[in-house]
Amino acid sequence: MYFIVVKYQVKPEFTDSFMDHVAEFTKATRAEEGNLWFDWSISVEDPNEFVLVEAFRDDEAAGAHVNSAHFAAGLESMRPLLVTTPKIVSRKVDGEDWDAMGELVID
Repeated sequence: MYFIVVKYQVKPEFTDSFMDHVAEFTKATRAEEGNLWFDWSISVEDPNEFVLVEAFRDDEAAGAHVNSAHFAAGLESMRPLLVTTPKIVSRKVDGEDWDAMGELVID
């Protein structure tokens, strides 16, 4: 499994509309072959920071996602909404569920 966490620092004026803005990107990614889950949340520390948690079956599925047309379009459409470049934490894990991930520290 390939596990990815991405932190998005959103400009305050776009916080309320960010989830609507990424809805199509989210829908397309969830439909990808090899996508195990793809969910957004808001940081408990910063209401302008969105955290994306996604998992793919393997390296190949994760690579297909990153190289997809909807990924490129989604990233391009998000750029004007963001304060900084998204912070990405990625890691391979052996297993197919949350327990296989072990401890993951994000700073």
